[in-house]
Amino acid sequence: MTGSDLHPPAHLACVGLGALGLPMAITLRQAGYSLRVHTRSRTPETDPALDGALACASPAAAVTGCQALVLCVSDDAAVETVLWGEHGAGPALTPGSVVIDCSTIAPATSQAMAKRLSARGVQYLDAPVTGGTEGAKAGTLTVLCGGEAADLDRARPVLESIGGSINHFGPVGAGQQVKAINQVLVAGSYAAVAEAVALGQHLQLPMEQVVQALKNGAAGSWALEHRSAAMLADHYPLGFKLALHHKDLGIALQAADNCDLTLPITAAVREQEEALMQQGFENADVSVLRRGVLRRGVPNSQATQDLED
Repeated sequence: MTGSDLHPPAHLACVGLGALGLPMAITLRQAGYSLRVHTRSRTPETDPALDGALACASPAAAVTGCQALVLCVSDDAAVETVLWGEHGAGPALTPGSVVIDCSTIAPATSQAMAKRLSARGVQYLDAPVTGGTEGAKAGTLTVLCGGEAADLDRARPVLESIGGSINHFGPVGAGQQVKAINQVLVAGSYAAVAEAVALGQHLQLPMEQVVQALKNGAAGSWALEHRSAAMLADHYPLGFKLALHHKDLGIALQAADNCDLTLPITAAVREQEEALMQQGFENADVSVLRRGVLRRGVPNSQATQDLED
C-alpha cells in the first residue's frame, strides 16, 4: 500500500462512538470516507449524520476490508477488548492496515498493542486527542501522535480530517505521555476557574462581565472560555466525563511516580474528583468541579441553593 491510500474515499472502520468518537466519525463521513462503524451500545451507529456508514455487529465485522481502524474508547480495558476480546478487531485486521488509536490510555498499553499488532503485520499509532466535543464536531482537534513517522505520514489524511493540529512526538507511547501532560494542565485550569467562579459569585460580582474582561488577559484559558458559563449556571452538559478525566489523572500521576515526582495540584484535583464521583457526578462534565467549591459547612446537596443565595 502507498502513502496515499488513506485519502477519501478509503474504507475506514470507526469503533467507539461516544462523546468524541461519534462526531469524529461524522466528520470522517462528511470528508468522503467509506465507513464501517461499531460501538458497544449500538444506538449511535444509526445517527442520521452517519448516513451511508455501515453499522456492524462487532469490532471484527467493522474492520473487514478496511485499510484503517480509528479507535476511540474509554480506557485501557476497552482498547484490549476491542482489539483482542471476543469478536475483536485484532485478528480480523488486514495485514498492511493501520490502527489509529485516539483513546487515552497508559503509554505501556499502547506499546503492548503496537507490539501485538505488529506481529500480524498491522501498524499502530497512538493518537489521543484534545479539544473537547467542540473540537470533535468542528474537525479541529489537536492530535498527539506516537509511532513511526512513515505510519503517521500514511495516516495523515485521516488525522487532518478530524484535527486542526497534528503533532508527532516520537515512538509509540509518546502521544499518550503528552496527553497525560495535557490532562495535568486541564486539571489545574478547570480547578482554578471553578474557584474563581465561586469567589466571584459569592462576592456578588457580574460574573459574565468578569469573564469577558479576563478571558483575553493573562488569566485566559480554554476552560475559562468554554466552561465558565456551565459553572456559572451550575449546569454541566457532557463535554468530557469527570470519570474519564479522573482516570487520565491516574495515568499522569503514575507517570510522575515513575519519575520520582510529586504533582500536588494534580493529586488534589483527583481527590476532589473522587469525592464528586462518590456523590454521583461521574458522568457529568469535568466543569462540575465547581460543585466541589462550597462554603464551609454547606453540604453538597445544598450546592444549587448555595449558588442562588
